[in-house]
Amino acid sequence: MAFGEMALVCPTGDEPHHALDWQTEQPVRLLRNVMRLTAPNPGFMTGPGTNSYLVGDAGTGFIAIDPGPADADHIERLWHAAMHPDGSGGNIAMIVCTHSHADHSPGAAPLQALCAHAPPILGLPSAPTARAASAFTPNNSLQNNELLRLIPRGLEVGFTSSHTLQVIHTPGHAANHICLLLLEDGLLFSGDHILNGSTTVIDPPDGHMGDYLQSLDTLLAACHTHDVQFILPAHGHVLGGSLATAGGAISHLKAHRLKREAKIAAVVAAHPQGTVEDWLPLAYDDVAPRVWPVAKRSLLAHLEHLELIQGQHTKASAP
Repeated sequence: MAFGEMALVCPTGDEPHHALDWQTEQPVRLLRNVMRLTAPNPGFMTGPGTNSYLVGDAGTGFIAIDPGPADADHIERLWHAAMHPDGSGGNIAMIVCTHSHADHSPGAAPLQALCAHAPPILGLPSAPTARAASAFTPNNSLQNNELLRLIPRGLEVGFTSSHTLQVIHTPGHAANHICLLLLEDGLLFSGDHILNGSTTVIDPPDGHMGDYLQSLDTLLAACHTHDVQFILPAHGHVLGGSLATAGGAISHLKAHRLKREAKIAAVVAAHPQGTVEDWLPLAYDDVAPRVWPVAKRSLLAHLEHLELIQGQHTKASAP
């Protein structure tokens, strides 16, 4: 799972050692203009923790992506990592939340309050279908394909590049989910839509399987258009190493979902009088029972998608 990260950080194989163990005290520099700081919230649903990213440099300021939970120590470390040319912290131009879940967006307001210039909190507002704990209203709502630019503010030596993030609306895991494409470097910040080490949960009604699959197609097309070689997820190491590998990760996810959906359809067909509780252990007999309560959410999303597909087929075949 860490091979993609090694390819990003040490492309020649002979550069200084890059630590792959998870820690929360110090940011990890992935590129000259990209740092990752992992929040101290490891768990069954968050893996090693939520990855917060800082994109930019001292000359342009930084965009903070997914400040994470409202953990005071984590927020302060993010503030310190975003340095001004004079070495002071809080050089943050924008705060962007990929979606409104509790391990991604609650840290936005505390981080904004720490910064002297109160950078705007950007994203999409949570939909009416979101759970109460995922309520989120950004200062400014982003548009699909909108560009977020960081431009050098002065003539600081060594800081001459601009940094541009393209917003890609990717509903599925959450109705207000977005991904961000760093155009100059061909990097995709995938939020929870694509993870390293597990598949994301689709939890209706805010989660929607049809939207999720369509969003995967959107991301795959963007990877080809912009020669994206690496995917930086909100949980886990960097994925990728080449266009084929980055695109392959997306294609693999879609194939996995469709394979699971076909298995669910077969289980339902074999047990038409069954219930969700009956179908769950049969459709997910290849995963540990402790995962079933979470898998049940995605099972419901697959059942909704199958019902939608069946309805479309019935309508298409009607005289």
